[in-house]
Amino acid sequence: MKSAVVVFPGSNRERDMLYALELITGVKPHAVWHTERELPDVDLVVLPGGFSYGDYLRTGAIAARGNIMPAIAKAADKGVRVLGVCNGFQILCEAGLLPGVLMRNAGLKFVCRHVKLEVANADTDFTRKYERGQVWNCPVAHGDGNYFTDDETLARLEGEGRVGLRYAAGTNPNGSLNDIAGILNERGNVFGLMPHPENMIEPLNGATDGRALFESVLEAVA
Repeated sequence: MKSAVVVFPGSNRERDMLYALELITGVKPHAVWHTERELPDVDLVVLPGGFSYGDYLRTGAIAARGNIMPAIAKAADKGVRVLGVCNGFQILCEAGLLPGVLMRNAGLKFVCRHVKLEVANADTDFTRKYERGQVWNCPVAHGDGNYFTDDETLARLEGEGRVGLRYAAGTNPNGSLNDIAGILNERGNVFGLMPHPENMIEPLNGATDGRALFESVLEAVA
């Protein structure tokens, strides 16, 4: 699987993501600087975690207007899989590729710990290697992960099976609506989530629960 990781000023998880993708797919990913206006020919585009532009305006708001973003939107329109993790999720929402917003955590504190994720929909290109209802372990590290949207959009997300992952009961770290940890676009090829599966891919991490997410995409594009 050919992949690209888009790097913005302030991204800080791109090396983790590049390492994870190469380890799991066996193919060295492209690192794409945000000033580029075109993407390489890839099967998956990833927006990694971090603090693009220092989050000085609003999380992901400046990055969402970067030179590379029209190319990402065009690729998504063509069916290329797009994955946004943490700050990447925030950028996808700010760019309109996913609905809703990520607000300050309900406790107004940065959270950095492991949570339990429950697979709400195992019939997606990003979760098909999990079982529906499966609970897995994953780290989070964010101050603005409180997912919010209006009632109509929330009902549509739930009704259309576009909530891919939830925080398992009692582990919601940020107050997200309906314990939402990750959502998909209408077509199902754009997925954003706050937790960091790229940090849970080999025994050195303490567990390999995050591998199945990348293996799901690998299987989907095969």
